[in-house]
Amino acid sequence: MRILIADDEPAILMSLDFLMRKEGHQVFVARDGEEAIQLIEKELPEVIILDIMMPKVNGYGVCQQAKALKPTYQPAVVFISAKIAESDIEKGYEMGADLYIPKPFSNRDLVKKINELYEKLKN
Repeated sequence: MRILIADDEPAILMSLDFLMRKEGHQVFVARDGEEAIQLIEKELPEVIILDIMMPKVNGYGVCQQAKALKPTYQPAVVFISAKIAESDIEKGYEMGADLYIPKPFSNRDLVKKINELYEKLKN
């Protein structure tokens, strides 16, 4: 599976990058929304893990652009965010998220949920 992880927190990027590679996935990392959009257009990842609060373009904007890229390209989008109000979570799902995981989260649980999501999408 090709996964893009977009977050402006280096510790999160490093730990998720390590864990996803350990699971055997091909991983791309972006430190801001612009970089995420460029990688999405170039690599067409099957799963996109997005922080909402990022420089240049926020996670909502990245999600919208990814979902509108091509009619045949429908990536799974997972928001990871410290924005945990009910209205924030609802907005994430309205923007097209397949999962919304509040920070802080368990890395092990996140990997498990992403693998389960990918299996669902394949079938």
